[in-house]
Amino acid sequence: MIKSMTGFGRGEFTDEVSKVTIEIRAVNHRYLDIFVKMPRKYAFAEEQIKALIKSKLHRGKVEVNVSVDNIGQSDSDIRLDKELAAKYYGVLSELADSFEFGEESRVSLNLLSRMPDVIKATAADEDEEAVIKRLLAATEKALEDFCKMRETEGAKLAADLSGRADTVADLRSKIEKRAPEIEKEYADKFRARVNEILDGVYEVPEERIALEAAIFADKANITEELVRLDSHVAQLRSFLKSDGSEGIGKKIDFLIQEMNREANTIGSKSNDKEITAMMLELKSEIEKIREQVQNIE
Repeated sequence: MIKSMTGFGRGEFTDEVSKVTIEIRAVNHRYLDIFVKMPRKYAFAEEQIKALIKSKLHRGKVEVNVSVDNIGQSDSDIRLDKELAAKYYGVLSELADSFEFGEESRVSLNLLSRMPDVIKATAADEDEEAVIKRLLAATEKALEDFCKMRETEGAKLAADLSGRADTVADLRSKIEKRAPEIEKEYADKFRARVNEILDGVYEVPEERIALEAAIFADKANITEELVRLDSHVAQLRSFLKSDGSEGIGKKIDFLIQEMNREANTIGSKSNDKEITAMMLELKSEIEKIREQVQNIE
């Protein structure tokens, strides 16, 4: 099954320590580009999250939002620097003695606790391995949700592309049916034109007319292009039925370029109004396919 590059997924993991929420969003992109937004203190897990996403995705601009709520314990510790407090106490006491301040000016606990870095909050120590497991568990759930949405969108794309492949195949058949008529019509036009110029003075042998028609037919022959176009349509249908495990967007994109090349060659060689009109319709349909393919992973 083919997959769309666009999608959204959300996953949560909760245990007695914390609640982790992961949101994944993706839009079209030529390559796989992953950007992770997460608290700085969990940056050590970023590469593992990216690696997990890379194992499931092949193309797209992917944004990952990570939030962590600690529910079992505070994510901060309060730390007291006794040595620094003692130094502040000594200096402040010396200052008070030097200026003979009264007893009420002695160093108080309130004053000492407000001195810089005596008491400060720091990030609580965490088990990095346990944190990574929580983050990856939430990421796995988000990816599962995300991939379901991409598969749903991919099914719609496949249905649309399958219908357009049928249209291309139908136009190709009409062109193939029309092609043999060109040689006969050219021979008739050539004969009429020669007779008009010679005005009955000289009668051109049928062999000569047949030769000219054959030369024209050889130059205007589009059999090879029609065969290749038929092969490309068959390949497109095969891609649409594949499981999409390797990411087929780029392959289909290249295939569409080849289909467009065949259509251009048919138009330049046929020299026929009817085929030219069908070729323009064919190119329009191929362009619509190309636009849709930009959404496929």
